[in-house]
Amino acid sequence: MASRTSPAAPVNTLAIDIGGTGLKASVLDPSGQMEHARVRIDTPYPLSPQKLVLELQKLIKDLPSFDRVSVGFPGMVRNGQVLSAPHFVSPNGPGGAPEPKLVKAWAGFDLASALEEVTGKPTKVANDADVQGAAVVQGKGLELVITLGTGVGTAMFSEGQLLPHFEFAHHPLRKGLTYNEVLGDAARKKLGNKKWSSRVWATVEVMRALTFFDHCYIGGGNGSRLGADLPEGVTVVSNDAGITGGIKLWERTQGQAGEAARSTPRSAPAKTAARRTPPAQPPAPHQRPGQDRVNEEEAAAPVRKRNTV
Repeated sequence: MASRTSPAAPVNTLAIDIGGTGLKASVLDPSGQMEHARVRIDTPYPLSPQKLVLELQKLIKDLPSFDRVSVGFPGMVRNGQVLSAPHFVSPNGPGGAPEPKLVKAWAGFDLASALEEVTGKPTKVANDADVQGAAVVQGKGLELVITLGTGVGTAMFSEGQLLPHFEFAHHPLRKGLTYNEVLGDAARKKLGNKKWSSRVWATVEVMRALTFFDHCYIGGGNGSRLGADLPEGVTVVSNDAGITGGIKLWERTQGQAGEAARSTPRSAPAKTAARRTPPAQPPAPHQRPGQDRVNEEEAAAPVRKRNTV
């Protein structure tokens, strides 16, 4: 008599999107559909790592059951540990002066382990642009993802696989100012959408020359403010991808080092389980080595009608 193999049980994913202005979450079924309407709260400040975990516990308490967790975080993440948290090191939030106590608290914080401890589920934590990109890339060639929100995020994929993360947000872009300072939401509000959009397109051409991408996707809360005409090879995508990428993150990082990919949650023996040896930190936000990288007066790229996903 032939043996029968039971089909694998469906796997639901808790997807969390941590942002400088809001904390969002939903549970996705195996097809990527939301099992529950997205829940959101404003990001509170000051925000220590421990307070973030407590706020996320409250945020997800009424959501349906889940089997694993995906988290998008607005900073550099490696092996589930936070290497930079630019929005959260100031008690006043994005753009504020860093406070040494918060800088120390966030340096190397093991967010994946902390969330595994409170949820009891295997957890992946990645940069938020990496998560959003996982939802939208087509798996063809080199694909660049840029997210425009409180700050700027970037991610790159080769043939659908997530590449190691580069934190362009803190790299000098123009007149010693970083990508965040040139293209972030504070700059948009100061310049107005039209001039800000010109800066975005100039930066896309810089990234095109740097990476020779085959296609570029632009998302985040401010992606929709760019207008109707887009440069060739550029697509604007929905900001919901920050949630729906929760499933794809598991697929596009299989077997990669540098990601918090655990088949079973680690035991939680310690209140200190989420602490570790802090890694080397990037320069402080006020340190801006480098020179002008973007010339706003350069000719605009060829445009075509809006292509959206």
